[in-house]
Amino acid sequence: MHLTKHTHACVTLTKDDARIVIDPGAFTPEAADAVAAATAVLITHEHPDHVDAELLARALETRPDLRVFGPQAVVERWSARRGRVTAVRAGDRVTVAGFDLAVFGELHAAIHRDVPRVTNLGYLVDGRLYHPGDAYHVPDAPVETLLLPTSGPWTGIGAAADYVRELAPRRLIQIHEVMLSRIGQESTARFLSPAMLSPVPLTVLPPGTTVTV
Repeated sequence: MHLTKHTHACVTLTKDDARIVIDPGAFTPEAADAVAAATAVLITHEHPDHVDAELLARALETRPDLRVFGPQAVVERWSARRGRVTAVRAGDRVTVAGFDLAVFGELHAAIHRDVPRVTNLGYLVDGRLYHPGDAYHVPDAPVETLLLPTSGPWTGIGAAADYVRELAPRRLIQIHEVMLSRIGQESTARFLSPAMLSPVPLTVLPPGTTVTV
């Protein structure tokens, strides 16, 4: 399986001739190209930096083969396209374009008591790679590669370090980084390194980079 890192929370996963995209949101300039090449799209939650609703509406209009999976609150806006959009929830296991998906989590991480918490799902892909969306939810399964959010109003170095320690992945790749400058990303990587707080180093991939996972 190959991972292509896009800006912010969006990644493309490729295996054989299949391609899935997770969280093509409004903070990802390359989201349209990623969705255009995708067999299916997975959404973790309804916030616009994770789902560009207008982009997906256009894609569903022009591509009858495209499939979209996500929480009910996300996919219900395209309810007229039943059979092409599928609501999933924690505990589900589905096969999407040849990828085996296990769905975890319930709620977005807390930002503030005055900010409502929406449904947030994490996806474990082929039993190896975990995209947590916007939460530090610990799935009841081993994780080889963790995509770790590093910026946002709900994140924190201490909580992220504890999350990595609890999950103990073999590989750690940064996502959700758009609110950090280059210096901020380098500083975060130093804190989340074996020399400081994390048992595995944080890999920072420039957008457009493809790696094998």
